[in-house]
Amino acid sequence: MLFAGIGLEGQRRLRQARILVCGCGALGGAVADGLTRAGVGFLRLVDRDFVELSNLQRQVLFDEDDVARGLPKAIAAANRLGRVNSEVQLDPIVADIDPGNMLGFARDVDLIIDGMDNFETRFLINDAALELGKPWIYAGCLGSHGQVLPIIPGQTACLRCLLGDLPGPAETETCDTAGVLGPAIAVISALEVTLALKMISQGPGAVAEQMAVVDVWDPSLRLMRTAGLRAQADCPACVHGRRDWLRGDRSSRSTVLCGRNAVQITPPEKRALVLADFAQRLSTVGTVSQNPFLLRVDLPEERRITLFPDGRAIVQGTSDPAVARSLYARYIGS
Repeated sequence: MLFAGIGLEGQRRLRQARILVCGCGALGGAVADGLTRAGVGFLRLVDRDFVELSNLQRQVLFDEDDVARGLPKAIAAANRLGRVNSEVQLDPIVADIDPGNMLGFARDVDLIIDGMDNFETRFLINDAALELGKPWIYAGCLGSHGQVLPIIPGQTACLRCLLGDLPGPAETETCDTAGVLGPAIAVISALEVTLALKMISQGPGAVAEQMAVVDVWDPSLRLMRTAGLRAQADCPACVHGRRDWLRGDRSSRSTVLCGRNAVQITPPEKRALVLADFAQRLSTVGTVSQNPFLLRVDLPEERRITLFPDGRAIVQGTSDPAVARSLYARYIGS
């Protein structure tokens, strides 16, 4: 690579790097694409969702064929990235990131990338990164603006230093109320990829202790210094060692999916379901379709359940967790 900031030694480090990308949607997919083209050696892609037509407006790794085949995003992303650069080792995982698996996903990587759309998982990533001493990059987009922050355990402020706790329902807008502008995704993902390349090629200490805040509609860029915030915040996570999300104290079993009119239901314990058995049973109540990764049943009242082999399900057609849990119990079992 001719760019002086990376050079031959930096390229060698990139080829040896192992990176975890949490989420393969708009942000995570764009970051994974950039890292694949840059020649990163190993990418673990973890996502709980499947490709839908509405994703194609801003999620660059997918196309209409992925929608028609009902592919999980992690699988579709790996298929696409493998055609971009066959030398990158890809490890796609169809799973919800939760306290039971987060450490396993992150233990053998050098860097964690945030491509999520919810703060509960981001706080879990923060806990895991602190526990393992792994650097990570927080990023988020909403409307026309976004932000990016590199976090290095033991050196910089962590996400909990910055936010304190989960934002309350009335404190922040959501993609349901504000939407997300596609160009904002492009800018924030580019900053996230650049930080990743710099942290891998030059070491985590090469990045500044600051959060970039960008608005692409009324163009502006603000750099917020975070140096010293860790000590000032007296953080329960990185100063006092509490891991509230990693212990599962703050995790939920039903999650409203932003902008989707859908709820994810996660059973208390992981299961190993035989989808073919459910296909036969559910065919009496609705139209069933199936592939090796998931089963889908269309129900009355424009509702749909997508069931995964681990027992997790996404219930579409409602944003009420109580309704979703009721449908899950009725058709899948408690």
